[in-house]
Amino acid sequence: MANVAIGDLVIRKSHGGDIVFKVTDIFEDDIGQLHCVLKGMHLRLVADAPIVDLERVGAEHLRSEILHMESVHNDTLKRVMMRRSIERERVNLNRSESSKKYDYFDLPGRVLHLDGDEEYLNMCLKTYGQMNMEAVGRCIEESKQSEHVIELVDQYRPDILVLTGHDALIGGGKKDLRDINNYRNSKYFIESVKKARIFEPSRDDLVIFAGACQSYFEAILAAGSNFASAPTRIFIHAYDPVFIAEKVAFTPINRTVDLGDAITASVTGIEGVGGVETRGKFRLGLPKTPYGT
Repeated sequence: MANVAIGDLVIRKSHGGDIVFKVTDIFEDDIGQLHCVLKGMHLRLVADAPIVDLERVGAEHLRSEILHMESVHNDTLKRVMMRRSIERERVNLNRSESSKKYDYFDLPGRVLHLDGDEEYLNMCLKTYGQMNMEAVGRCIEESKQSEHVIELVDQYRPDILVLTGHDALIGGGKKDLRDINNYRNSKYFIESVKKARIFEPSRDDLVIFAGACQSYFEAILAAGSNFASAPTRIFIHAYDPVFIAEKVAFTPINRTVDLGDAITASVTGIEGVGGVETRGKFRLGLPKTPYGT
């Protein structure tokens, strides 16, 4: 029997060790075989596998994974900050002479982030902070998010709502990608989007990102989301929702978000995330005072 316990980091031998997972549960199936519930270390994916198919990750493999994740994260942050610097220079060049003696202050869009994974939520909240964004996060299981979304949107009145966690295509063999029952959590994201749209129907007044790995992209958009995953049903990265939200939060309110730029700003790119034309949420204020905004 494989020497695997809850909390271990593992790979699936049958898949060539392509993804590093954390074991979150171990259970016995109907014929007495042990299986593990797995969540992606960097990908918003939940899966299960026979315990005999699993192999614990060695120290060198883990080190490589962590370094890769940090590199992707830091490179994306650098691109974000460089883009903002260029945009601010453009704004300053276009300012009127009378306003140039004053300093502007920034008022980016505010985020409410509901996540089915507490570890991912904390990673995302840290990243929002690094990008100078105001964000509130709540760890709520995907199946329960629809029960709380209206109450939380009413309480925090965000400009941007993120509904995420884990998802996956389930069942063996060839799947009908238009059957909602073939997705682990997509139906819950759809339900949550619909509930949020009861509270705020306008896609410009409340911008929504919803979905996770392999989610039912078309149905989530049809429910009222502005952005969703995953157009080609691939795995998406833990930070994808964050970088989409950042692009919306820092696009001026008098412009629509450049969809190509927004999707390119994500880690996974156009195969993993997509969306519809959406107005930005960034405002400039005048004047900047020594007392804060």
